[in-house]
Amino acid sequence: MLIESRSSLDPELAALVTAQQRELAEAGAGTGDRIFEPHDDVAYLVGCVNGRAVACGAWQALSGGVAELKRMYVRPAFRGRGLARQMIVAIEEEALAAGRPVIRLEIGTEMTAAIALYQSSGYRQIPAPGGPHSLRFEKRLPALVQ
Repeated sequence: MLIESRSSLDPELAALVTAQQRELAEAGAGTGDRIFEPHDDVAYLVGCVNGRAVACGAWQALSGGVAELKRMYVRPAFRGRGLARQMIVAIEEEALAAGRPVIRLEIGTEMTAAIALYQSSGYRQIPAPGGPHSLRFEKRLPALVQ
């Protein structure tokens, strides 16, 4: 998979995030009627297989050297190939290079496959302020060797 940075206005990114929102709504984890609103302070990545955009992810800088991982999605036909794990690694590398050695994410409790992915990728559950249907995970990345 080729992973590349994309503008928040990229139409392929918008299509992936729209599909993600639709799937979340069907799983009971989102409203489904939200339109993708791009943010300039978020770094978006898109994964392509044979020239087709099939995965996305993003990170946003928070205070205190923390980055929030968000917008993770892989089209259903491309799941089970390790693409989400590749996207996580690319996001972690970008965030770390930008001085963000701590990555956090929030996820709904019903997203069991995604929770398992994050846990197997080294993310540990931490207290979440979001309520009973929300979990928060964190990973501390090793420092880059100069």
